[in-house]
Amino acid sequence: MPIVLGIESSCDETAAALVRDDRTILAQRIASQDEAHRPYGGVVPEIAARAHAERLAPLIEAVMAEAGLGFGDLDAIAATAGPGLIGGVMVGLVSAKALAMASDKPLIAVNHLEGHALSPRLADPSLKSPYLLLLVSGGHCQILLVEGVGRYRRLATTIDDALGEAFDKTAKILGLGFPGGPAVERAALEGNPKAVPLPRPLLGSAEPHFSFAGLKSAVLRAKQAEVHADPDIAAAFQQAAIDCVIDRTRKALSTIAKPNALVVAGGVAANKAVRAALEKLAGEHGLPFVAPPLALCTDNAAMIAWAGQERLALPGFTADPFDFVARPRWPLDPDAAPVRGAGVKA
Repeated sequence: MPIVLGIESSCDETAAALVRDDRTILAQRIASQDEAHRPYGGVVPEIAARAHAERLAPLIEAVMAEAGLGFGDLDAIAATAGPGLIGGVMVGLVSAKALAMASDKPLIAVNHLEGHALSPRLADPSLKSPYLLLLVSGGHCQILLVEGVGRYRRLATTIDDALGEAFDKTAKILGLGFPGGPAVERAALEGNPKAVPLPRPLLGSAEPHFSFAGLKSAVLRAKQAEVHADPDIAAAFQQAAIDCVIDRTRKALSTIAKPNALVVAGGVAANKAVRAALEKLAGEHGLPFVAPPLALCTDNAAMIAWAGQERLALPGFTADPFDFVARPRWPLDPDAAPVRGAGVKA
């Protein structure tokens, strides 16, 4: 059975994993950088890149040793080649190139977003395309129709901030700590979501796009007013975000033929309240709801290795060249029409 080594280094998680084509994760390691970035309340690119350079080689050695494999036992080496913080992406991609060249194995340059898009299939072999994917993370917020490996149609994107970014900024405003998403979710459990009136940007608009900048600013004003308790602000923010996500996803569903499933992936997919709301929406439309296990929601190398397996299995597979360039931006649907106000985030 083919075995692929996956490498992930697009943001602040350094990761390596070995995945077999029967969906068995033979070994995986993730080195978190939370402590390094916590004093700054967010990810510092220079610190992240340096940490990737220091940690990646030992992680690769560890997964190979755990699986009892040598590089000659591999069938391909896959690495995130973008989008992401360019310093970190370069560390992972250059390492993969060196290993592939030294071991005479195919190099697979993986789009990080494709890793998220295909990660539910790693855990659920019954998931078949086409499926509607809500991809929500710290850097991305999109709705995509996944028509097959390498075939993605973007139906919606954010015109300003990603949902995960809004969670992180809300945590910073409220002084809840880093990483922000889980901190806001915990605080929201203690709050009243109806206690603070917050806006629902683009709710009911004709196009299924997202906007979270105004909601984030409203959170800041609510905090500065010194009237509401922090847990109430967190709960109100989370509910407003969920209302927007459900409304926008419902709109996207109305624009396409019935897909095989409603799927969520990305770091925000770990949020239990978001999952519950999407599962309810799927039920209303008679669709299965699929979400990867929590360990596969946040950035990880198993999803990159699996994307490599999916690519490797395509008829006429061709390895990527060793001069493949790392990309800070890399849309899954390069032919999608520009979105008003979205700029480079389109």
